[in-house]
Amino acid sequence: MISDTFRNRITGAALAVCALSLAWQSAVADDHVVKVTPLGSHDGEFCSRDRALVFEDPNGTRILYDAGRTVAGPDDPRLGKIDVVLVSHMHGDHVGDQRIREANQGTCASPDTGVSTLPQSNTVDIALKHNATIVTGSEMPAFFAAKLRDAGGDPGKSKLVRFGGEVTVGGVAITTVPAVHSNGVSPSFLTGPLAEYLKAAGVGASVGPPTGYVLKFSNGLVAYLSGDTGITAEQKLVVNDHYGALLTVMNIGDTFTTGPTQAAYVINELVQPSSVIASHANEPATEGGEVKAGTRTALFRDRVTVPVHVPLSGRTMAFDRTAKCVSGCG
Repeated sequence: MISDTFRNRITGAALAVCALSLAWQSAVADDHVVKVTPLGSHDGEFCSRDRALVFEDPNGTRILYDAGRTVAGPDDPRLGKIDVVLVSHMHGDHVGDQRIREANQGTCASPDTGVSTLPQSNTVDIALKHNATIVTGSEMPAFFAAKLRDAGGDPGKSKLVRFGGEVTVGGVAITTVPAVHSNGVSPSFLTGPLAEYLKAAGVGASVGPPTGYVLKFSNGLVAYLSGDTGITAEQKLVVNDHYGALLTVMNIGDTFTTGPTQAAYVINELVQPSSVIASHANEPATEGGEVKAGTRTALFRDRVTVPVHVPLSGRTMAFDRTAKCVSGCG
C-alpha cells in the first residue's frame, strides 16, 4: 500500500516538474518572438508624428524603421543598441529633418520637434552613433553613403537592396517592395550650389522610387512594412503571394497615403496578414492609451477583419512566427 505521505510527495514532485516544464516552455517561447517597440512623441500614446518602430529579432538584432522626428537623436535612451536602420523614403517626417529633444514635449497633436537635424538627418546621426547599417533601395544608398562619409563614418555601412533582391543583416533577411508615393530629397538636406539651385527652382533631388520592406526574422515571421503608399497590385502579387507576409505595418493617414478605408481594403483583400500594426495616422489617435472615437485609427480598426494593434509609444509588443501577438498588445 502507498502511504498518504508518499502519495503526497509524488504528487508534489509531479506538480513541481510540471511547473518547471511550463516555465521552460514560456522561456523558450519568449526567446522565439519578435519584439516591436514604437518610439513616439508621447509615452503610452499614438500621436500625430509617430512613425518610428524598433524591431528586435529573437537573436538580438535590432532594426529601427523610419526614425522620423520622434526619436530624440542618437542618445535617446529608448533606442538601446541599433544594428540596422531602414528608411522607406526621403521625406522629412521619415528620414528626420527635425526631432524631439525628449519625449512628452508639446502635445500629442502637435509635439515639440524643434531640434533641427539638417543637413545630416536624424537617421544619419543615429546610424553614425550606433555604427548601424543603413539598408535602403532605389538610389538612396549612394545618398546615405555620402552623408556617412562626410560625417567621418564608413560609407560601406550604407547597403543597397533593390526590388526582388535580398540582403541579410544580423540574421534578418531584408528586401524592398514597391510603394506608390514620391521620394524627392529636400534641398535642406543638401549643401553647396546645387542646394541653392534646387531651392530657387522649388524642386527636390530625385533618389528613385520610394519603397516598402519585407523582413524575414530568424523565428520565421515575415513582416511587411508598407512605407508611405497607395494601393498597389504588388501588395497582392508580391507581398502576399510570393513572400506570404503575416504581420503588416500599414500607413493609414489619408491625403498623402492610403486612408483608413483604402488601407483596410489592402489588409482585407490584398495582403491578408494575420495581424496589422496601424501606422502614420497623422492624428492624436489615442488618449490615455485608448483609441479615440471618430479618428482614422478607429475607422481602420473597425473595418479590418484581423487584429489591429495600435502602436503606443514605449509599449513593446511581441509576435510569434504566425504573427500572433503574445504580449504587450492589450
